[in-house]
Amino acid sequence: MIKLKIVILIFCFCSCRTTSSPVKSHRLNIQNVKDLQAYFKYTGSNTPLISGHRGGAQAGYPENCIETFENVLRHTPATFEIDPRLTKDSVIVLMHDPTLDRTTNGTGKLSDYTWEQVKKLKLKDSNGKVTNFRIPSLDEVISWSKGRTVVILDKKDVPFAMTADKIKKRQAEAHVMVTVHTADEATFYYEDNPRIMFEAFVKTKEALLEYEKAGIPWNQIMAYVGPEMKTVNKPLYDMLHERGVMCMISAAPVYDKLDSARRIGAYQDIIRSGVDIIESDRPIEVARSISALIPQKKPK
Repeated sequence: MIKLKIVILIFCFCSCRTTSSPVKSHRLNIQNVKDLQAYFKYTGSNTPLISGHRGGAQAGYPENCIETFENVLRHTPATFEIDPRLTKDSVIVLMHDPTLDRTTNGTGKLSDYTWEQVKKLKLKDSNGKVTNFRIPSLDEVISWSKGRTVVILDKKDVPFAMTADKIKKRQAEAHVMVTVHTADEATFYYEDNPRIMFEAFVKTKEALLEYEKAGIPWNQIMAYVGPEMKTVNKPLYDMLHERGVMCMISAAPVYDKLDSARRIGAYQDIIRSGVDIIESDRPIEVARSISALIPQKKPK
């Protein structure tokens, strides 16, 4: 009986040690703006990169949520496209929609709520189930992301000047990027802060030439080339690559909506087509799907 008790105690101890062991989290080793520029520089032998669209929501993990970012990083290195919006009292928080109904247990417009009221709301996951997670402020995300990953601010209702001021005051240029749709938008940010990095819409040769004419340095641009693979876009990819710029497709509107078997092939085909980065609602699945395409000697 004594021996049996000893065996049971040893088993319980080992079980506790196993279940409580920390889970590895992938981090991007980006310490400064120069590192960030190098991370997104096209070299011809790049590792395919992954970005979580709205953070990469899934069952149990809502979009635009720190806990969701952490869940993705437990499976793969990734950056995150996020959506900043303003509360009634001008606090920047993460929320894709202008209304609360789809993604929280609240109702109505976000802009009708103060930050104190927003903090009391709970986020819903991708299946509409209410979780215990809450809406984060942009300040919280900037603090969390430093040394872990890069967040890319989409264009919502936050004034450009307010976004630029936030990045500058937080000295966050090494891990916070901004989305720009035109060369004029990039020029506004660049003239205010020449250290800032862009996810820039470059869907045509004409758009490329506009950024070039505006004098936006190519080492500060990662190019969003659209939501679909198109053979006619290959010359555009080549032009961007010649300038050291990586190309990104967002799989969210099209390829993420395919059935599971077709999604795997689509993600692989995106990389084979010459695209360097996949932005997806399913970043963990993308990582598994393209794992065979990652070079053994990874430069990044």
